[in-house]
Amino acid sequence: MTGDEQYERGMEALREADSGAGQKLLDALADVSPELSYRSVAWSYGDLYVRPELARRDRELMCLGVLTALGDAGSQLEVHVNGALNAGLTPSEIVEALLQAVVYCGVPRAVNATLVAKKVFAERNLLPVHPTPAR
Repeated sequence: MTGDEQYERGMEALREADSGAGQKLLDALADVSPELSYRSVAWSYGDLYVRPELARRDRELMCLGVLTALGDAGSQLEVHVNGALNAGLTPSEIVEALLQAVVYCGVPRAVNATLVAKKVFAERNLLPVHPTPAR
């Protein structure tokens, strides 16, 4: 597969995953590091994200945890909250995942991640978030 094919496969996966939030991030990089933008799509999405071993829903849930743990990845977290919603996670499940992160990542990181999720939920008219009923 050529680099351009990998990039196109990555762009297709990104568009499918994130409802345009990723494109905003790529656009922000365009005038400073188009190569970083290109490589991010080609490698992250065109090679890794499309691997069949994890369902997209599971992959997005894992991304939410890792990005929350990093603590300074708000733009990427916005992309993956959108991706998680598009992969079938509910707002309540996303909030619960971020709540679980408080134990391992700390209160400030969990709060910041939850505020990013709130922004995405507001943009998608998904507020207020209602807890999932107990089973």
